[in-house]
Order: sequence, then C-alpha cells, then structure tokens
Amino acid sequence: MTAIAIDPTLDLTLQRVIRASPEAIWRAWTDPAELERWWVPAPTQARAEQLDVRPGGGFVTTMRDDDGEFLPHTDGIFLVVEPAQRLVFTNAVTSSWRPASPSPVPMTAEIILGEHPEGTDYRVIVRHADPADRDRHEELGFFDGWGSVTAALAEMVEIGEGPRAADQAG
Repeated sequence: MTAIAIDPTLDLTLQRVIRASPEAIWRAWTDPAELERWWVPAPTQARAEQLDVRPGGGFVTTMRDDDGEFLPHTDGIFLVVEPAQRLVFTNAVTSSWRPASPSPVPMTAEIILGEHPEGTDYRVIVRHADPADRDRHEELGFFDGWGSVTAALAEMVEIGEGPRAADQAG
C-alpha cells in the first residue's frame, strides 16, 4: 500500500475503531445489499445501482427520502481495490468513464482497513482539488454525514460479528 500524505488544507479525515474484522467491513462496502443498509444517513434509503468493485469499475448509487423517487447520489469509479485493506474511489470520473460535470464536491475517497487489537482501524481520507472544495465539503456536513454513516456501518458489522451472531450460528 502506498501511503499518501494528508494535507489538512485539502483533505478531510475520519478515523475510528470498529469492533469487527476487516473482512466484515469489506463485505459491507462491496456487497450491494449490505452497502444499501448504511451508505446514506437514516431515514434516507440508498440503492446500489452499480457496484463493480475493481479498478475502473463503476460505483453508482441513488437515494430517496420517504416513499419518493430514487435520485442520483454517487456516480464514480473505483481506482484502487485491495481486498479487506483499501478501497479508493472518485466522483471526478463517472461510471461511464466521462469527466464528471462539476458536482457539489469533486473528491477522491480512500477507505483504509488496518489491524487493531479490538477489530479494525477504520480510516477515511477524502481528498479535494483545492481548499475551497475541501471547505465546501466540510460546510455541507462531511463530519455529520460521513460520521453518521460510519456509525451505521460499525453498528451493522459489529452486530454481525458479535456474540449474538455466534450464538445464533450454533
């Protein structure tokens, strides 16, 4: 894995320990049914329209509130896929390999799953082209949005790997 320095004037970061294996978190990111359970803040619903988890593969999601119509949410591509370790995607290029029209916040997101004695050291680095994009993303609620979906992801995978799941399996 190539480490890229974090620039606080361009990058937003989030880190937490998730009490589940990197493999469980990887499944939550790469299985459409699991991604749909946590990818947008509740009560909004997500749908994985395309989840082609390979370098150059499409990453397309839609979302809806209440019983409304599903609207575009994410349209990008995966850049780096290192199973159970690292996933990088961008919305600067669409799933059809065209330059993206300016979105509210063009970005490249890197998800890093590291070893931790209590489970997984989960890190998110979202890189931006300039300080204005970084600041706009923060103002749009990066910490609340990514924080709440990371909490939902953690809850889902921790329950799935907790003692209750082991008891049900036996």
